[in-house]
Amino acid sequence: MTRPRTAVRGTARRRVRSAAIAAFVVLAATVPAAAGAAGTQEVDVALPYVCLFPSGEQSATVRVSAGVPERVATGEPIETGDVTATVELPEPAVADLAALGAADVRAATRLEVGIAQGEATAEATWRGETEPTALPGTGPLTLTATGDVPSVTGQSAGELTMTAGDFSLDLSLTAADGNPTDPAAVTVDCARGEAAPDGGRLAAVRVGTDGGTDAPTGTPSGTPSPSDTSGRQPDEDTQGNSADRQGERAPKVTESAPEGSAGERAAPTCKYDEKYPAGPMSLNAYITGYANVNKLDGAALVPPFCTLITQGEPQFEFFPDFSGATITQHSTADLYYQQRKQTPPFRATFLTFDFTPTTATMVLEQTGPMTIDSHGTTDFLFTSTDTYVRAPVVLRVTSLEVNGTPLNVGKNCRTRTSLTSPEPDPKKFPGDHLVLHGRGEQTTGQPATGYLLLSGGPLTGEVTVPAFTGCSTASGENLDRLLTASVSGPGNYVKQIQGQACFVSADVLNPDECTEDAQPRKIPVAER
Repeated sequence: MTRPRTAVRGTARRRVRSAAIAAFVVLAATVPAAAGAAGTQEVDVALPYVCLFPSGEQSATVRVSAGVPERVATGEPIETGDVTATVELPEPAVADLAALGAADVRAATRLEVGIAQGEATAEATWRGETEPTALPGTGPLTLTATGDVPSVTGQSAGELTMTAGDFSLDLSLTAADGNPTDPAAVTVDCARGEAAPDGGRLAAVRVGTDGGTDAPTGTPSGTPSPSDTSGRQPDEDTQGNSADRQGERAPKVTESAPEGSAGERAAPTCKYDEKYPAGPMSLNAYITGYANVNKLDGAALVPPFCTLITQGEPQFEFFPDFSGATITQHSTADLYYQQRKQTPPFRATFLTFDFTPTTATMVLEQTGPMTIDSHGTTDFLFTSTDTYVRAPVVLRVTSLEVNGTPLNVGKNCRTRTSLTSPEPDPKKFPGDHLVLHGRGEQTTGQPATGYLLLSGGPLTGEVTVPAFTGCSTASGENLDRLLTASVSGPGNYVKQIQGQACFVSADVLNPDECTEDAQPRKIPVAER
């Protein structure tokens, strides 16, 4: 039938320098995916890092373990499995967190991994999450992360190598009373130490049954560059206009999307809980997509995030001859990440001034009610529906780095107001908010095309990024004008893809839509 649905986000930004806003240490990494081919090599590497804490630079060691195939056929994906990253936060870093009022911490981690076959290179991000962990009264804190590892496919025969780059760690902090601290999250960027064994190499895989050595040529294949400054490429424009076309023979990196419980999925947890209990009309769904940044001639990828939806009852108004009816439906939704109305932290890299690699870590935070309104017509055989998702969201920048050099932007760097879009009905929907539109059609008995609330689909829009405020360095340098001049402005195209929703309130969960623990089974893939 028809239903509106959640939407989201896109937006653009970041563009200048870098930083480490906060306190703690590094880590990285990820989750099971079956290893293939002729045998499995066990990776167990201890890597040195230097991290910037409020108390100063400190050394940390991240131990990464994984199972990687020894050999695969040309064109066969390399699946890395059983990945963990164990990190020990030194006592001064733990004291920094305690000074913010934290009693518990949960970490989301990113390890930038360079992929190479001869001169052809690509980049992958290994993501990880830890369970909530109590801060010790004294001494260090050990965190173990598991998460999601993309598969890598070599396009021709020859040795393919995986090398660890920089780490980032996003910490969500909770006080003893269970409420978020202020700030509720901090981000620390860590650089790999020069003494890393074998230059940080994690593994080498022979591609081709004979282990041939014909190295591929070309440039990276369609993946955003990591924070390492070597070989950076700007993100492509949402509509496919890349500043640097990439070679067809380069390794291909594919985000995994296994079906299973929360700990096995290439997306954050998306389920109702004691803080957000499900009601009789509750849905949940994942969304992902791109948002252009016109001023930087690139696009930011927003990885899959969770939305919790309460659908309204459809209202029918029949035509006088009863040949059909109009349908309207009003629903509400919330972004959801670790019991907060926000997206998970995500990173984007651009070339500012056409040559300076700039990486930013950002969060989209919901500041008011998100609504989903759809209006359509049906003749009881064919139904068409237009859906508008309206979301008041600000963009918060938690860290920046320019050409590998961190720049502290402070704890309150964000857009002054919500991202805004042209509003088709400003009298009924006043105020600043993002607007995304989806159109769906369905013939009875056939799959839906386009966007419907239950089945998902593409949502598109145009967004204006407001001016920034609260962005300043520890020395008092005001960065508001710099970020505003570099990023803020109108006409940024947004395209988000919603996956199939899970109707969690059903007496029996539909296994095609929901996992056993009532999470959305479908994790969508971003489209340009």
